[in-house]
Amino acid sequence: MSIFAVQYTYDERRDQQDAVRPEHRTYLRGLAEQGTLLASGPWADGEPGALLVFRTDDAGTLEELLAADPFAREGLISSTTVRGWNVVIGGWPEPAPL
Repeated sequence: MSIFAVQYTYDERRDQQDAVRPEHRTYLRGLAEQGTLLASGPWADGEPGALLVFRTDDAGTLEELLAADPFAREGLISSTTVRGWNVVIGGWPEPAPL
């Protein structure tokens, strides 16, 4: 499994983001419950965007997950930066086998 840090930058359509946000958060919450999304949240300084940390098999799987995000589906993300991340200190425990 690989860890990826994803930076979203949102566009300026705040009203549409507010309308889609409940579906976006439900989607992300489901990924968190599966152990795929490790952490997520908006920037504390109010800049339009968020940081998300994922654990997936590969970059292709991550791309599929990001494309299915309601914010992405509605075109509310103006840019996405994906970087593989090698966690050296701290981190998250491996999920228990199903």
